[in-house]
Amino acid sequence: MYIIAGLGNPGAQYAGTRHNVGFACIDELADQYNISVDTSKHKGLIGKGVIEGQKVILVKPKVIVLLGSTALKNVLGKEYSITASRGKWIEQKGIMYMPTWHPAALLRDENKKIEFWKDLKVVVNFFNKSGVEDEK
Repeated sequence: MYIIAGLGNPGAQYAGTRHNVGFACIDELADQYNISVDTSKHKGLIGKGVIEGQKVILVKPKVIVLLGSTALKNVLGKEYSITASRGKWIEQKGIMYMPTWHPAALLRDENKKIEFWKDLKVVVNFFNKSGVEDEK
């Protein structure tokens, strides 16, 4: 079985742009192979089907970890600061975002590694509390 995930940005302003290429790829595969990507599971939209004899799961995730200030500002807006937003859930249009440090920042400042791991643990706990582990 293969899992194919396509990343995209929410909102009509991103439809048909490079910011939604991942979602567009998932939509195209779903159309070509008659797979409905409309089941809400694992904090995203999924669809199960078969592509050229292989079982697949197509995924449009609704939880996104934003690595660094550039990702944060480009996805959510220039008014966000990584220092102020880091480690806090931000919800917009049904998608949950967790901003955290960019890996390059971890190389420059060893102390940020601890915060980075705490942020990732928050994401894991978010899934675990939601019963994602129990879903099959």
